[in-house]
Amino acid sequence: MIVSDLAPPELHRRLRSDGLRLSSGPFNCRIQTRISEIVPELIRLYAHHPVIPDEAFVDFHIAIETGRGLRRWFRPQARFLVDGVEPFTPLPRAQALPMIEWGLNWCITAYSQHVLILHAAALVRGERAIIMPAPPGSGKSTLCAALANRGWRLLSDELTIIRLGTGQIEGLARPVNLKNKSIDVIRDFAPDAFLTAPVRDTTKGTVALMAPPADSVRQLGQAAWPRWVVFPRYVAGSRAAWAPLQTGAAFLQIADNAMNYHVLGKKGFAAVSALVDRCDHFGFEYGDLDEAIACFDRLAGEA
Repeated sequence: MIVSDLAPPELHRRLRSDGLRLSSGPFNCRIQTRISEIVPELIRLYAHHPVIPDEAFVDFHIAIETGRGLRRWFRPQARFLVDGVEPFTPLPRAQALPMIEWGLNWCITAYSQHVLILHAAALVRGERAIIMPAPPGSGKSTLCAALANRGWRLLSDELTIIRLGTGQIEGLARPVNLKNKSIDVIRDFAPDAFLTAPVRDTTKGTVALMAPPADSVRQLGQAAWPRWVVFPRYVAGSRAAWAPLQTGAAFLQIADNAMNYHVLGKKGFAAVSALVDRCDHFGFEYGDLDEAIACFDRLAGEA
């Protein structure tokens, strides 16, 4: 059973009571909320994710609750809780939906020390995966969203999960986080994709979430072997260009984007070393999405 198999009244009931239990690759979560205005978009974002049985183990019990006291009505707030603990300062209620995604990212990063976690997008073509680590503002998520709508299987937009034992990538296929100008760019580029209404005045600017393609979610259980590590950078008006990276430079940049590299110690060093040895690594500058996708398609076809 997937989320969209449940009738809307039943989904609302579950979210308001014992929670909607769903799977996102290697992680199971239970989501509860009484903030009714976010439910229609939340359901569409996770429409194709598997619903897990009540007796299944849940990694993260999360709830989005209303503010306390006057903050329920005056400048209303939303609060994120995991296992009954509130790790963040409340945010304006209008930010409740993206708060779920930010909170889930925090949960995975804080509690998952059995895998290497990169701040990176990851997608698959055929049986080979490309990893794109990059800082905010680099155009990573925009390029990721575009590739996911042009035949590449989405593994993740924000967090790339790498198994320590094998080096394979675990798929999450969660919503893609888009910010500011990239929202309209992707609306125009992929008009059939579902994007939530923009939420303004967040610490990240204006944000919207793009639902993961159904085919990507259906293949959640299929781990992928990394083949390329690409560090993208959007530069307006530039032509697409590859810049091969030496092994040492690639190692340092990957380690710098590893969320738990120092926590893992020797295991982290070994995991990054194995990833560098397995992959070709490049810098990639682009200014046009169609041209960028053509470059990625050629790269996958030549391998």
